[in-house]
Order: sequence, then structure tokens, then C-alpha cells
Amino acid sequence: MVKYKTTEQILKIMDELDNVRNIGTLAHVDHGKTTLSDSLLMAAGLISPKVAGKALALDYVPIEQMRQMTVKAANVSLYHEYNGNAYLINLVDTPGHVDFTGHVTRSLRVMDGAIVVVDAVEGVMTQTETVVRQGLEERVRPLLYINKIDRLIRELKLTPEEVQQKLMEIIRDFNNLIELYAEPQFKDAWKINPLKGQMAFGSALHKWGLTIPIAQKAGIKFSEIVKAYEKGAEEVSQLADEFPLYRAILDMVVQHIPSPRVAQKYRIPKIWRGDIDSEIGKSMLNCDPKGPLVICVSKMVVDPHAGLVATGRVFSGTATSGDEVYLMMAKSTGRIQQVGLYMGPYREVVDRVLAGNIVALLGLDNARAGETVVGIDYKDSMVPFEKLAYISEPVVTVAIEPKKSADLPRLVDTLRKMAIEDPTLHVKINEETGEYLISGMGTLHLEIALWDLRQRTGGMEVDVSPPIVVYRESIKGSAGPIEGKSPNKHNRIYISIEPLDEVTMKLLSTGAVYEDQDWRVRAKILRSEAGWDADEARGIMAIDQYLNIFVDVTKGIQYLRDIKDTLISAFRWSMEAGPLAQEPIRGVKVKLVDAMVHEDPAHRGPAQIMPATKNAIFAAFLSASPILLEPILKLEAKVPQEFVSGLLRVITSKRGKIISMEDQRLLMFVRCHIPVSETFDLSDQIRGATQGRCFWSTEFSHWGVVPQQLAEELIRQIRKRKGLPPNPPKVEDFLSP
Repeated sequence: MVKYKTTEQILKIMDELDNVRNIGTLAHVDHGKTTLSDSLLMAAGLISPKVAGKALALDYVPIEQMRQMTVKAANVSLYHEYNGNAYLINLVDTPGHVDFTGHVTRSLRVMDGAIVVVDAVEGVMTQTETVVRQGLEERVRPLLYINKIDRLIRELKLTPEEVQQKLMEIIRDFNNLIELYAEPQFKDAWKINPLKGQMAFGSALHKWGLTIPIAQKAGIKFSEIVKAYEKGAEEVSQLADEFPLYRAILDMVVQHIPSPRVAQKYRIPKIWRGDIDSEIGKSMLNCDPKGPLVICVSKMVVDPHAGLVATGRVFSGTATSGDEVYLMMAKSTGRIQQVGLYMGPYREVVDRVLAGNIVALLGLDNARAGETVVGIDYKDSMVPFEKLAYISEPVVTVAIEPKKSADLPRLVDTLRKMAIEDPTLHVKINEETGEYLISGMGTLHLEIALWDLRQRTGGMEVDVSPPIVVYRESIKGSAGPIEGKSPNKHNRIYISIEPLDEVTMKLLSTGAVYEDQDWRVRAKILRSEAGWDADEARGIMAIDQYLNIFVDVTKGIQYLRDIKDTLISAFRWSMEAGPLAQEPIRGVKVKLVDAMVHEDPAHRGPAQIMPATKNAIFAAFLSASPILLEPILKLEAKVPQEFVSGLLRVITSKRGKIISMEDQRLLMFVRCHIPVSETFDLSDQIRGATQGRCFWSTEFSHWGVVPQQLAEELIRQIRKRKGLPPNPPKVEDFLSP
């Protein structure tokens, strides 16, 4: 019954904003985040001390327990006492595997501080660097917890001095990341100083932990910790009784993570581009519970009993049931039917949740991750939060279909719900082939999604194709203007096309420039940072999800306004499947140069304008040196010196390019780029070539050009798989006689 008592205590503290902390765990996969969370839940009385460290309570999805890894972000509100004061700590446990990095992106929006968990043996790894970079971009303050000290003692048999040396190396590497990625005003302030208690170390599995100040106060030395492990389990459990991990971590959080009132003063200007001096701006800066209601939704969960649950951070005002709100992205109104707090898998219903806290809401079925929810009275004066910029893109696809056609409606409904919960899982229904395509960040992401699908549908049997790599089409040159005629020959559309430059692509991929942005702000950014022409920057009509831009550079064309929406639809339709292999087009600027539009609306409907526009775009595309792009992964590996040649042989045989090699005492640290299409048997090959002695990880890096000699055959294979004629169309096929 402790849980309910805790909920009451939490509600009391919620009013005292200076005693609230919003934190999350961040780390490379398998470094011990969820095991650490178990200790924190044990401290709050949510799980028994007997099972903490093995329960993995925040991994409450069954596959997480089976795979011993986190695949979804989980929230819990904890009660903690420090120096006689009560504190409310809202904790988010996030996944570490690169395939689930989208959950990390969404969770960071609601956090003010992060405990970055690092394995003492493996040190700072690829994904550690990625999550720290993501956190610093959202102005989330990182603290360091070095886990698995027991491995240094038991496996590596290090002396107390060597253990200390290893910890100092990890702290140095961690501070280097902050130096590299933090903004100038935070670089020095946020670097870890172990003497101030900004770094904890211990063993989450054995539930003990220390910070340097706690160790100094108690007079405990590293040699005593090493002796405890040499003496056996009883001594180690005594260590956990005297120095519980939760105390070291939660004390560190209370001391060094700012309260929402402090954090929002520097975080709001970064994640919100509105007027800071407006009523809403001031209310969010001050985290005012009496101000206008503003909530940023970080994730959506489908509850089988309650429907869609929106989880988010209240940045201003107070969320109460019955409030009428406006959803900025969905452009719709809604009413909050129920307000709740998270207790891991449980949701406790409460009357209200104040600014600075994390809330669970029922009734906002149209909301999606990244949504800005605002009180109905402020819908016209509110500017949405910055878009969530995912660092990776779905690059692997599988086609699925149910074995029994009667299961089709249930399959479609379940896939729709899964795509709402995980925006990085793309679900596409191919009308022509009748395939249901699911695209994910990697093979593991899709594996988990298919497992989830079977669970939700009660074990529905589906046929799944082998994983297919997703490609993109693009151009090297420019072409146009090219004329496209409507089927009735009464309308003519003139299009030119050119590739987008690297600066513009970066602005699009980081979310600095996007479609719903105020056109004046967007034009200013493109002119000053990417050197765009003023008229073109002002004339942007659409930006699609594949980072293509549609620009109107025409002057005084009659009836153009009447067909504007149709032109935009035709642009999106063209970009979804290019002429080479019906793969999405990426990184292209399409310019509407001129148009002749028939005066009679009956002769200028979508059936006339859309084919004319698409034909002109495709003819221009094929005239502009088209190329095929493939997804490229960054691979980082730590391998003993004697196995380096074996690893390099595997990488070069898979079209990999070595970027750098560093000598780190006994290990070589190898960085390289490798195409996704070559990685399906990569783990077996690396294991074989290095006798299983290689630590390695990958993450999405960029889209690279497929070499010309491979591209032609690859296009034929993709077209064959899609049931298309073997050779791509020619320019003449899109030009009307």
C-alpha cells in the first residue's frame, strides 16, 4: 500500500516547485540504466528490496524482460528526502539501443537533467556520445554515474589505484563530450567535478553507490571496496546497506539538477521560438502554475482500457480534468477527460498537475509526440514548440500480410495504433501491390515491432518478407524549365529542378527550417545562413518529410491561387516515389517557373493539374543527372591489437571506409562508415574475424551516393521486386506530344 501513500505525498510536494526535479537515465545499450532505476524504485517503496536490480520494473513490456533491454521510455514519480526536506523526482527510463533512439529524443523534451550511465569496463561508447549530444541540444544538464565497478574488480582484477585511474579516464572522456557539444555558456558550468559530488560510481546489480563527498565523509577507500568483493557476497550486501545506490544518485540529483523554475529560464528560449516577453513566454520562463496552460506532449501510449494516453510536461499553468485545450499541430480542440501521474506501468488519477511536472492525460486522441497543447483562450497567441529532430531515419523495411484475409481490418487498426505510439516506425500501405510496409531504424526495431504486433492481435499469423533496405533518389545537376501539359491540353506547368545545398539540408534535418514555420522567419534563416535568393526564400509553398522544397517563383499568373493546393499535392505525390525505382526523392528544390491555367474551373481540376505537374517534375528530374542514395551507418569498434587486421578485412569487404584509428593502450579504436545493405550478417562476420573480442556499435550517419556501377543493377532489382518494368522510364515518357 506504500504506493498510494506515496501518491499523496507527491501531490503535496508538487506545489513546492523548488523541490521538484525532472530527470532521466541516458546510456549506451546494456550499461545498466534500468537496473539503476530498480534501486530508485526500491527507495520509493514501489518494489521490494529482494527483487531490485533483477526486477527491471520499468521494463514492464514483456519483450523488455525477455531481451533484458529497454525498448520504450517509462515514467515514474518518486519521493525522496534530503537534509530533512521532501523532494519529488520525476524519472524517465529511456532505451539505450540505437534502434530506439527516437524514444530518447522525445523523453529529453520533458527532462531538465540526465543521469548518464557508463559501464566502467566499456567506457564512453558511441551511443553514450549520441545521447549526451542529444541532451545538450535540448539543454538538459548531464550528471555521470559509472556503473559495474564490480567488473573492474572481478573480471579485470584491477588494483584500487587502477580502478581510480579508470574512473578518471571515463570522467575525462565525458568532459570532452561536454566541451565538444555544449553551448559556450554551459561548457564550464556543466563539466563534471567529482569532488563536488557530480559523479557517482557503484554497482547497480549489487545496489551500492558512492559519490566522492559521501566516501570522504564516511572515510571509505577504494581498497575497502576491493576487499569487500574479495571476501564475498555478504560483505558486498553490507556495502549496499551502508551506502545504498539510490541515496548517492538521488542526493546528487537534488544538489546538482536545477528545479523546473530555474531550468525553464534557459531551456524555454532554446525549445520555443515564440516571444519571450509575451504573457505565455513570461509564464513559461517562470514556470507559473497560475499562467496559461501549456503542455508539450512527449509520447502517446495506447491503453487497452482507456484508449490513447498523452504523456507530457506542463511548462505553464495547471492541468485539470475538464479543461478545454487546443492542439497546435493537429489544429483541433480537445477536452482533458482525466489527469494522472505515472508510477511505472500504473497511472494514478489525480485532480490536477502543476507547471514543472510530468502528466498523463486522457481525452487528447488527436495529439502526437511533439504536440503543443495550449489553453483554448490562447490558441491564437501561442507558437508551437520546436519540432522534435530525430537523429536517425527509418532505413530498413519489411513487407507483411496476414495469412487469413479476414484478419486484415484488425492488422490495419493495430498498425495505425503502433505508428501513433512510435513516430519512428513508418507504416505504409502500398495500394498497387497490396503490401503493408513497416519501416524502422534497424532489424531489431522491426523485430520488436512485429513481436508487439502479434501480442496486440492475440497471436495473429502474418507472413513477413526478409528485411529490405530503403533507398532514396536524388540529382547531381539541375534542369528546366520543362513543360508539363494536362491531359486535356488546356493547362501548362513549367518546372525547373536543382539539388539542395548542404547548408539547407542541415537546416531541414535539424528542424531549424520546417513547413509550418512563420514564412518571414524561414525566409530570413535561409537568406542569412544558406544564401538563398530573397524571392525564392519567400516563395516556399511546401516542404515535405523527405527534405524537398517546392518554391513558387512565378509573377502574376492568373488563377494560380485557385490551384495552389493541387500543385502542392502533386509535388508531395511526386516526391513519395521517384521515377528511377519508385523510392522517395530526397534533397531536391522544385521550382514552379511559369504556368498557363484555364479560366474555367471545370478544366483545371486535380485530374488535370496533378498529372501535368508530376510529368514536368519527373522529366526535369531525369534530365538532371539522377542518382540513387543509400543509408550509411557509422560503426565504432574497440578491438585488441592482434585482431585489428581481421576487423579491417571484414569492413573493406563490405564497402566500408575507415575514418580513423586510435591506439587506446591495449585496444584499437576504429571508426568507419558502412552501407546498411552490407550489414545483415555483419555481427557473425565480426565475431568470426575477432574471436568475439570486439566491442562494436553502429548508428545512422548519412545518405551516400550508390556507386554508378552498382546503381544500375540495384535499380533493376528494386523495380523487379516492386513488379515494375526492368528499365526506368526516359525523359520523353513524361513529355506530352
